[in-house]
Amino acid sequence: MKKILTLVLVSALGGILTLGAYKMFLEGNDALVITKTENSSQFIPTSNVANTNAINNAPNFTTAAENTVHSVVHVKNTSIVSGQMTYKDLFLGRSSARPQVGTGSGVIISPDGYIITNNHVINNSQELTVTLNDNREFKAKIIGSDEKTDIALLKIEAGEDLPYTAFGDSDQAKLGEWVLAVGNPFNLTSTVTAGIISAKSRDLSGDSYQSFIQTDAAVNPGNSGGALVNANGDLIGINTAISSQTGSYIGYSFAVPSNIARKVIEDIMEYGNVQNGILGVTGGALNNAFAEKLNIDDTEGFYVDAVEEGSGAQIAGIKKGDIIKKLDQVKITKFADLRGHLNTKRPEDVVKVTVLRDGDLKEIPVTLIKNQTFTMPLVGVIKNTDKKDLKKFHLDNGVKIIRLNDEYAQYWKQNGIIEGTIITAINAQKVNTIDDVQNILKEKSPNEPLQIELINAKGEKERYNFR
Repeated sequence: MKKILTLVLVSALGGILTLGAYKMFLEGNDALVITKTENSSQFIPTSNVANTNAINNAPNFTTAAENTVHSVVHVKNTSIVSGQMTYKDLFLGRSSARPQVGTGSGVIISPDGYIITNNHVINNSQELTVTLNDNREFKAKIIGSDEKTDIALLKIEAGEDLPYTAFGDSDQAKLGEWVLAVGNPFNLTSTVTAGIISAKSRDLSGDSYQSFIQTDAAVNPGNSGGALVNANGDLIGINTAISSQTGSYIGYSFAVPSNIARKVIEDIMEYGNVQNGILGVTGGALNNAFAEKLNIDDTEGFYVDAVEEGSGAQIAGIKKGDIIKKLDQVKITKFADLRGHLNTKRPEDVVKVTVLRDGDLKEIPVTLIKNQTFTMPLVGVIKNTDKKDLKKFHLDNGVKIIRLNDEYAQYWKQNGIIEGTIITAINAQKVNTIDDVQNILKEKSPNEPLQIELINAKGEKERYNFR
């Protein structure tokens, strides 16, 4: 009994000493304060007004996505390519040509089966197959295509009305606006991704012919030809390209604006080819360095360095030194802005051009004309002739050189060939228009020599051969 009592006392004393040491040496002045939660707890109710507004203001793409996926199709392009000849091919005496299958996307734009896609999706095709969102397959016919804008038009016969997506106005698309990209990346059908418009009037080629909408919606191989739609489900672009070092999406994707795409397919349906209306000016987009060189203060707009003879710009009174600030109230800050807007126009369309001249803004209506110039390899810029040009040399046909190729200008001038010289024939074929020149050059084989017949400044006929 005595031993038990001693053990209890020792245990109690040890506990007291331990607690005292903790209080004195460990807890000190930084004592942990434990606050009771019963009276101070804060609960965030789900009916809080601010949170409800945040949820209600969040973009909702369900309707746009549901409507668009049924009009976006899978496009399969089967082409024949020549591979490397194998021993088996030689032994069996067969060709090395093999079928190759490429895939992309397309968008149904009318209930009777017209489909818009990219030219590179259907290029060199032997057979085109279109698969709808409900897994039905149809053979597709190419109605037409345009390599420059990378747009093509297909047609399928479904025997019934099909779901389609209506064109929107890409000029009204705003930076930061939410958009959806709908397509078939990596053969995954009906894929929807979301992002915002990051930029407009992007030129990836450097030749100032392109004017893309840039977005950060995820686009990958197979999305080409698919739809870029706004939150209302309106088609504002055709997904075309990505900027990537790996071949897959890393944050930038690009779409042909719907206003350009719509104009291209309307031209194809009505005329069989694309009708381009030109303004008739040359120059460059202003920036700080260019402005200093020209000794002007403005750093935004398109500086007119020359006006083409006989163009709508010359007839309307646009002059060298004018700075184009707007086209139809669309602000012009770079050449891609100018080119993008003109790509939506046709010959005989009237464009309201706002220019800055001598410090004053002036709006000038300009009637666009059909392109009458062509940059011919080795020679330079040529244009269609008029009766006055032909009468001067007693000719019945020909096209006129209006600007010599910079690289070969010295050679031509040494041989008496100057601006104003008339080209009468190429490869023994008479030329009347720049269309004739383009067709001859297009049909010429790569190994075929080029022969140019022209009339020099003295009225003498000369021939030049190039290999």
